Amino acid sequence: MARQRSLEAHDKVLRAALGLFGERGIDATSMDAISQASGVSKATIYNHWADKEALLLEVMLLVNGLDREPEDVDSGDVCRDLTTILSRRPPDEFDAARNRMMPSTIAYSAVHPAFGKAWRHRVMEPPRQCLKKVLRRGIERGQFPPDLDLEAAMALLLGPMLYSHIFQKERQPVGPDIGPMVAEAFWRAFAMHTPNSNKAKLAVRNLAASPRRR
Repeated sequence: MARQRSLEAHDKVLRAALGLFGERGIDATSMDAISQASGVSKATIYNHWADKEALLLEVMLLVNGLDREPEDVDSGDVCRDLTTILSRRPPDEFDAARNRMMPSTIAYSAVHPAFGKAWRHRVMEPPRQCLKKVLRRGIERGQFPPDLDLEAAMALLLGPMLYSHIFQKERQPVGPDIGPMVAEAFWRAFAMHTPNSNKAKLAVRNLAASPRRR
């Protein structure tokens, strides 16, 4: 029973912090305010998080759907695996809160380099590592050239996704998920010619036509 109360208090603090960070900004949100909004004592809050930045980082993991270990993707089809990763979306329920928080999080990271480094490592790096793992499998299986530059590949795969997120998220109606298109374009440009190439392209087109994954 005590564990259940602890979990409930943990969730209350996360939700209260998420709301306050979005409304007031990070610097203007104190632990006192979070305690008051959540109804959880500061002593209990500090039992769960060392400081406000640790709490902020967990909030960011929550709203980006990264509060658990990322699932490894290995369907046996490298192109399909790239599509699956690029088509992943954070939880719908946090869309508005995430959009409100993002400007203040970026500004806070610029002024607090240690937090910025932790944010990049915990929030931004897991998707990159998933993509790198898939690309390395492709190289090992002879589907990509052995001298494929992984960092350049990351830029080519993630650049369009970043562009879409920044410049097209307000567009109505919402355009199609570009993840499958990016994966297929990358596959066409860099994949070695193998008997499975056409099969992989067809699988990606089928995935693009299916409902968007969240």
